[in-house]
Amino acid sequence: MMKPDFSKMTRQELRAYVLAHREDDEAIEALIKRRNPNSQKYRFPKTEEDLREMEEILKGKLGSS
Repeated sequence: MMKPDFSKMTRQELRAYVLAHREDDEAIEALIKRRNPNSQKYRFPKTEEDLREMEEILKGKLGSS
């Protein structure tokens, strides 16, 4: 099977391809390289307190949708 040319795919097409072919590491890497450097960053919680705080924030965001 020939792989598609990821450089010619739009970001949306590449994302759809990755979702359909989750085992394709090359496609995942191509999608990651296209990330927006200005997008909001979400840091991994370092302490139990940070983890609880993040859980509360996520619950609030999911509950308000």
